[in-house]
Amino acid sequence: MTGSILFLLIIVLGCASWFFGRVKARRLIVNSPEKRPIHSLPSYHGWYVALWAIGPALLFLVVWNIVSPSLITEAALTSPAAEQLPEAPFARGAILAEARSIALGNQTTAFNPLSLTMVKPYQTALSYYGTLGTIAVLLLVFACGTFAWLRIKPDLRARTKVERITMMALLFASLIATITTIGIFISLVFESMRFFSMVSPLDFLFGTEWNPKAVAGPSGDSGFGAIPLFWGTIFIGAIIAMIVAIPLGLMSAIYLTQYAAPKFRSWMKPILEILAGVPTVVYGYFAALTVAPALRDFAVSIGISNASSESALAAGVVMGIMIIPFVSSMADDSIAAVPAAMRDGSLAMGATKSETIKKVLIPAALPGVVGGVLLAVSRAIGETMIVVMAAGLAANLTANPFSSVTTVTTQIVQLLTGDQEFDSPKTLAAFALGLVLFIVTLLLNLIALRVVKKYREAYE
Repeated sequence: MTGSILFLLIIVLGCASWFFGRVKARRLIVNSPEKRPIHSLPSYHGWYVALWAIGPALLFLVVWNIVSPSLITEAALTSPAAEQLPEAPFARGAILAEARSIALGNQTTAFNPLSLTMVKPYQTALSYYGTLGTIAVLLLVFACGTFAWLRIKPDLRARTKVERITMMALLFASLIATITTIGIFISLVFESMRFFSMVSPLDFLFGTEWNPKAVAGPSGDSGFGAIPLFWGTIFIGAIIAMIVAIPLGLMSAIYLTQYAAPKFRSWMKPILEILAGVPTVVYGYFAALTVAPALRDFAVSIGISNASSESALAAGVVMGIMIIPFVSSMADDSIAAVPAAMRDGSLAMGATKSETIKKVLIPAALPGVVGGVLLAVSRAIGETMIVVMAAGLAANLTANPFSSVTTVTTQIVQLLTGDQEFDSPKTLAAFALGLVLFIVTLLLNLIALRVVKKYREAYE
């Protein structure tokens, strides 16, 4: 029986356990001589039994799915057919993987004839361990469910136990993001340390030539100077994109909150926020096929003869359009959160609506607006597809917006594309770039959250 079927079977049996637990709790109320209520509602007793029936079985199923493949392979290797397998680990692993795939029904033909000889042992092992796992899961469900069902009594604090389990589950779910972030950071640090053991950190952080090689050169000529990548990331994501996104996002927020009719705002704001859900590859096509040629023709028309069809300006403009909803939504919420008394007091003292917006609302909402801008910057500097398709791959240290530049994320993709050796500095450089980008993005998000927190505390 497959893991998905076992999972569904556990859920079905858990629902049955909930029903029987609830029924027994209701009977306790009816059969009580004093007609006194039990400590918890019958539904909590049902959940108590269901959690006991489902929890241990699901935990065993997860562990079994991790352990059983190695047990199945070991059982298959003990068969006489395994004596014909080659000694080379790579060739043996390829044959076993193919035999297992055929035994599971994922493929019907074999490229290696030896794989066919291992199909029968794999089928036997799969059947044996599949049956063993199914029996163990069913025994756990019935044993744990029966144990919980027998414990149902009038004084059982079922609600307290169920709420405690629910709180633990919520705590575990909230920790997943933190644990994942820590794991990403540790993996980046480990691989970056390997890179910095081959290339000087000073050459990497302050070098101006980016030409990664499989073998690091002497100090000062390593080709791993990342300054052009850092500048390209800032130039596109934090300068050009923000020049587009901040004015348009802020003005749209002001219009929607202060001037637009409620009916117009109700459908205009969702349409504006749809921009955030458009796939970045669509923006990349738009930048490469529409914006970049138009900007190149414009540059030629004003006398810039060396304008490139892949330019920082094209990528930055389209990226700015993409992040308008980040700025607009945050500014919209911040302006709307300003107490109405401040606006009404300004108008009562004779200020016009535009003066109230400039002198009262915007200064009061400025922390929230700044937080939205910082979040938008962190989103922009992590963008890859638009830069690949519109800005090119050339690591140029230039301030000319019509020239081709590249960013950190684009180079990470380029370094890790295809078959790579993870012992060369050229490949490990991607992890060093990722570590720098991770730290910068994390700091921007922390600053933005801190600014927003201060803003909320001011008016709550």
